[in-house]
Amino acid sequence: MKKYVYFFGNGKAEGARDQKNLLGGKGANLAEMTNIGIPVPPGFTISTDACREYYANGNKWPDGLKEQIAENLRQLEAASGKKFGSADNPLLVSVRSGAAVSMPGMMDTVLNLGLNDNTVQGLIRKSGNERFAYDAYRRFIQMFGNVVLEMNHHDFEHILQAKKKKLRVTQDTDLDAKALKEIVAEYKAQVKKSTKKAFPEDPQLQLELSCNAVFTSWNNDRAITYRNLYKIPHDLGTAVNVQSMVFGNMGQTSGTGVAFTRDPGTGEHKFFGEFLMNAQGEDVVAGIRTPNPISELKTGMPAAYAELEKIYKTLEKHFRDMQDLEFTIEDRRLYLLQTRSGKRSAAAAVKIACDMVQEGMITKEEAILRVAPEQLDQLLHPTIDPKVKVKPIAKGLPASPGAAVGRVVFNAEDAIEWAEEKDIKVVLVRMETSPEDVGGMAAAQGILTATGGMTSHAAVVARGMGKCCVVGCGALQIDNDGKYFIVKEGPSKGVKVKEGDVITLNGSTGEVILGEAKLMSPELGPDFKEFMKWADATRRLKVRTNADTPEDSKIAREFGAEGIGLCRTEHMFFGEDRLMSMREMILANNEQERIKALKKLQPLQKKDFKGIFKAMAGLPVTIRLLDPPLHEFLPKGDKELKKVSKELKISVKDLQAKIVSLHEVNPMLGHRGCRLAVTYPEIYRMQSYAIFEAACELAKEGQRTVPEVMIPLVGMIGELTFTKQDVIRIAEEVMAKHKTKIEYLVGTMIEIPRAALISGDLAKEADFYSFGTNDLTQMTFGFSRDDIGKFLDHYLQRGLLKVDPFVTLDQTGVGQLVEFAVQRGRAVKPNLKVGICGEHGGDPASVEFCHRSGLDYVSCSPFRVPIARLAAAQAVLKEKKKS
Repeated sequence: MKKYVYFFGNGKAEGARDQKNLLGGKGANLAEMTNIGIPVPPGFTISTDACREYYANGNKWPDGLKEQIAENLRQLEAASGKKFGSADNPLLVSVRSGAAVSMPGMMDTVLNLGLNDNTVQGLIRKSGNERFAYDAYRRFIQMFGNVVLEMNHHDFEHILQAKKKKLRVTQDTDLDAKALKEIVAEYKAQVKKSTKKAFPEDPQLQLELSCNAVFTSWNNDRAITYRNLYKIPHDLGTAVNVQSMVFGNMGQTSGTGVAFTRDPGTGEHKFFGEFLMNAQGEDVVAGIRTPNPISELKTGMPAAYAELEKIYKTLEKHFRDMQDLEFTIEDRRLYLLQTRSGKRSAAAAVKIACDMVQEGMITKEEAILRVAPEQLDQLLHPTIDPKVKVKPIAKGLPASPGAAVGRVVFNAEDAIEWAEEKDIKVVLVRMETSPEDVGGMAAAQGILTATGGMTSHAAVVARGMGKCCVVGCGALQIDNDGKYFIVKEGPSKGVKVKEGDVITLNGSTGEVILGEAKLMSPELGPDFKEFMKWADATRRLKVRTNADTPEDSKIAREFGAEGIGLCRTEHMFFGEDRLMSMREMILANNEQERIKALKKLQPLQKKDFKGIFKAMAGLPVTIRLLDPPLHEFLPKGDKELKKVSKELKISVKDLQAKIVSLHEVNPMLGHRGCRLAVTYPEIYRMQSYAIFEAACELAKEGQRTVPEVMIPLVGMIGELTFTKQDVIRIAEEVMAKHKTKIEYLVGTMIEIPRAALISGDLAKEADFYSFGTNDLTQMTFGFSRDDIGKFLDHYLQRGLLKVDPFVTLDQTGVGQLVEFAVQRGRAVKPNLKVGICGEHGGDPASVEFCHRSGLDYVSCSPFRVPIARLAAAQAVLKEKKKS
């Protein structure tokens, strides 16, 4: 028979800390603590196998589980000297969840299980404390009712508050035994009223129902959301820990607390925590009462504190990491209920890792693996002060981290006017953004959109700017004309936010908060710099940045970028000094008119490139020639139409006709990228002249430049050959003119599946490949990255997708195309330079894939460069572990 249940107690356990996948993190660590002599109440763990089989069997226990629980319950009775269900000396237990990956507060717990009208009398006799017994009983009914019977928590709280009000007391601890006994009766009456059934008195039934509730809580909404947020697999399941109760609510010689072996906020090497006397664990965690700092325990109960101090040092040394402890003191006797690696801020994670290396506790390689790359986001952006309580009114997708506070505006023009002319901080709120909104996005503190996904325009541009951004906030109903939005669903339904009202965005969680929340500025201290030196010395992959301006380039350099992997030239055309010339070129009736307009743009482009080349100081710069369809540059709305009509001396009617003629049913697959260069070769020629004039002028000034010209959207070898010959001809012409030589490459972006499949042919012409994985993912899946938000949640919840494929690269499908293209390309050209420039370049799991696939570099938004650097180092160390 398969083993499902593992016992721990009396200094010996059947499990160990390396069995987290089987026993869950809590169960594995309870077993480990038991084995090393830490005072742990005895109990047993029901494995994650049982949970998975419970779901596979249609929410029924697998064969043999009931018998194994009964056998372990007998062992627990022997270890504790008490009997489950006894009216004389009752054994009470806690039933807690425990997944392989820590998910604090996401699943359910039941305490004091085994109480009924008979066993409570036995508890009174054994403890000699009637008040304590009825306090435990009312807590049990409330937790069981909420967790197992799915009753509303407020039904019980209402009864409790009414009793305190009637007796004119403020604290639960002020209620005497008589009042608590009355509350128990009222709770049970509420159970019968709500469920139409009496509260279950049979302890065996209570245990069975509670185990089922914990299994079921694996798939509650908050647990699913948490797993989606932290990319935890949905098929792991949870273990169930059944443990003999110890009581912190027996009076002033008992208590409970939570502590960390180091400060989880700062990383400071000091014991950190809180406790309450005469309380149970949920009182501390739920904030029912204000706890005391752990240092005060030293004065009130010096013996217990001394033992706790010894234990926390033992545990940190044993686990070689900062620990999060839960403890209970029952009548001056200390018990540990849990230890786990403590959740910590990014600043604390870096400091603790560095300190532990200096203390000789861990190696530099282990330190690198201790910090989650995603956490570094917290260090690079302002964040909401964690001490401040906030109330979100809506929630979207956390597209770009950090936090932003500002007054709401509803268009880019107002954002620029308010920010630049009135010096007012603004948050730009849009249904969705377009390239024309870039100026307003740059002026805003943060961006909020009602639609779009994690790689939508708003998300990509905001990350590049280092702006806080929340996208896909479907709860918002935006009225652009009225300049307000209404929250149309959720707890804050009906809330109206008008232009000029202040909101706060949390780009790390996706929360939209009404009013101003207090922000904290990022600080990159010496620990961070030292830590990143270790990462850089370990990694193989180079890390570049996606940057379109000298300012972004400088920021990226400061964050450790080793070049530019994607410079999007289209963003350069939206400036006030050049957008009209771009429109003039698009509206031209013949090649001569187009060339005339392009000549106005060429010196501006040259200036752009010189600024970027200077900022990168000799590092390679990959410049993508014009990619988007031309209609994106044309005016929208009557006001803008009239303005362009007047300036370019073209009738509104003709202008509208031109816009209609450029309209495409599916522009992402339409007239864009290299297809524009086939139709209008003069566009790429102008850009090529600007690139090489800028590079040659700087070369004559003694500055090295390494331009890498990238042809986008190539799907046929002929497209690359046709466009490349112009680039080379112009490069040679400009170098001859300036009597100088510069190093340059001409390559292509692999973003069409066919390009990956003909990689062997393309490599004959391309000096490098850069995978545009945003479009490659879109075309491989057939998903629109801007519309996937409408159904993505359903795919994630049903397990059809484990993660958003536009956030983490799909290694099974899209990844195969990447690997195939690399292999075929290098078979033809062994030294072919290969990188990735989609948003996946800043995603740790995708960076690890790029390392394994033999890419030379990844490129990402400036503010994700440190994340990619750390992820690349971790990829090396993980590979070493496997070999």
